[in-house]
Formats: sequence, C-alpha cells, structure tokens
Amino acid sequence: MSSIVRKLCQILGFATLVLSTNTYAQESETTFTQFGGKEGIEKVIAAFIPIIQADRRIAANFKDTDMDLLARQLTTQICQVTGGPCERHGDDMQTVHRGMKITELQFNALAEDLQIAMEQLGIANSAQNKLIAKLVPMRRDIVGK
Repeated sequence: MSSIVRKLCQILGFATLVLSTNTYAQESETTFTQFGGKEGIEKVIAAFIPIIQADRRIAANFKDTDMDLLARQLTTQICQVTGGPCERHGDDMQTVHRGMKITELQFNALAEDLQIAMEQLGIANSAQNKLIAKLVPMRRDIVGK
C-alpha cells in the first residue's frame, strides 16, 4: 500500500510541476504577446532611445554609446525577460556596468523613460508592470558599480 501511495505522490508532484511550469510559460508568453512580440518590443526601444538621449539626467551616460547596438541588446533582453524566443548572450549586468558609477537617480530616470516609451505606444499597464518587475532586480548589479 505504501508503494502505491508513494507512486501516487510522485505522479501528483510531477503533475504539479508540469502544470506550474506551463502556467509560468503562458504568463510569460502573454507578456511577450502584450508587447506585440519582438516587433512590438523593437517599437518600444525605438521610442525609448530618443527619450533617453533627450533626458538631461542621463544623456551624458550615453554620449559615446553605439545606440544601434544598445537598441539591439535591449530588444533582445526585453524579448527574453517577457518570455519571447530571444536569448541574450554576453556579459552579465554587473560586468557590463562596472566602472560606470550609475546612481540610483540615473537608474530611476532610465526606468521612467522606458515607461514613457511604453505609454506612448499604448502597452498595457499589466505588461509594463510585469516587465518592470523583471528589470528591477537588475538594479543591484547596475547601481554604484
């Protein structure tokens, strides 16, 4: 009897894992879809780049930056974190931002600028919130490094 119960528990545990993984994938896929897929994310980034270039709080941080490369990298990153098919390769956030001494104010300004771009394009608030929730933990790898 105990082997039957044990087997049943294993099956239920596995089913729970599969269902929760599937729910997470659907939620992520929904966020990617809410952004309009990769094309929609590219539009957000295309709107975002001029906003950060005009933002006097952070524009100087980007004066020597290849903005086309940055746009491609941001598109890939957002595609990935929203559950899209993209894979970001390269250094981690801490390595990328090492020596930049980015302040909390600058990090927040960039986040505000991203929200402005998303608002301009009519991205659903729920999708915006999900994206910001995925990006905020990166703060510890970016600010003050």
